[in-house]
This record gives sequence, C-alpha cells and structure tokens, in this order.
Amino acid sequence: MKNLKTHFLTGLIISGGLLSSCGDDDAPAAENEEEVIDLVTLTFTPQGGGAAIVATATDPDGEGVLDFETTDIELEVNTTYELAITIENTEEGEDITGEIEEEDDEHMFFFSFTTDIFSDPAGNGNRDNRADAVNYNDQDGDGNPVGLSTTWTTSDVASSNGDFRVILKHQPDIKSATSTAADGETDIDITWTININD
Repeated sequence: MKNLKTHFLTGLIISGGLLSSCGDDDAPAAENEEEVIDLVTLTFTPQGGGAAIVATATDPDGEGVLDFETTDIELEVNTTYELAITIENTEEGEDITGEIEEEDDEHMFFFSFTTDIFSDPAGNGNRDNRADAVNYNDQDGDGNPVGLSTTWTTSDVASSNGDFRVILKHQPDIKSATSTAADGETDIDITWTININD
C-alpha cells in the first residue's frame, strides 16, 4: 500500500526531457514538494476518561518498496472515542500534520471499516460513497470535512480481525462538498487490523 511517496523523480525526468529538447541547459529542474510519510499515528481517546489507545503505521524503508507495518487497534465495546491522526516524516523531523491543517482546503481523509464494528457511524465508511456517515470534528474554511479529528462509537458486540482503512487525498482546486476518494492524489492509504474487546 505504498501509494504516496514522491513524484519528484518523475518530475525530474519529465523536466529533464523538456529541457534537453529546448536546448536550455541553464533552466532549473522543476520540483514537486510531495512529502515522504513514514509514520502515521492513530490515537483513540475515550470520551469517558481512561488511557488513550494508540496504533501506528511505520514505513521501514522510507521511499523504498516495502509496505507500511501496522500495529493492531484494540478498542473496547460500547465506547465513544475521539480519533486524532498525526502524520510525520521522521527521517527529516517533519510534522506533516501541521501542513495538512494549513492546507485543509486541499486535503480530506476518507475511511472504510468492517460493517457493524461501530454503532456510530454505522455502515462501512465513506470511501466508496461520500454521502455515507463519518463523524468529522474538523472542517476547512468552506465547511468541508478534513478528518484529522473524528468521533467513533464501538458496537456493543465484541469482534476481532476487522479492517480500519484510512485514506488521505490531496485535492487542490477540486475539494468540494461532493469530491470523493477517487478524486485527487492519494497521500496515504493504510489498513489496520481492528479488534473490539469485551
């Protein structure tokens, strides 16, 4: 699921081809500032108090070919959690979460999950249908959801080995009230195993 990384090399190849065809050796190569992401942290904080549940996805080889390695999400039945997502480039010491907040009109998280592991939102997420319920706590200046903060209430039935998928889309100039997970470029697309425990 290494869907992000950089388009930097592609940009260099294309710009290099254009430069050589124009014969201008002094023109600088174009850069695309797509970020390298090697750590994604999900922090589920129970609204009624108690210890936060943390799950991570780490990229062991940065821009290499290996997939993210995830830890399981372990939640309790019939509990409401506030989920905070943080995104980092640990190699460069960059907190990419702040950049997403600054460019919230260009970014949106979409979610999919095993049906019935949550009572609210019900269903299976909004990856396949934007209109499906997800409880976003943050919006951009146009009132469209972002997804760095969301709220989830688990089912009252224990379950194991479910899926919880998080997709971050970069949608400059196209993010709207109807833009979907199919629009824009994918910055992250990671699936965690989720267990709902008694």
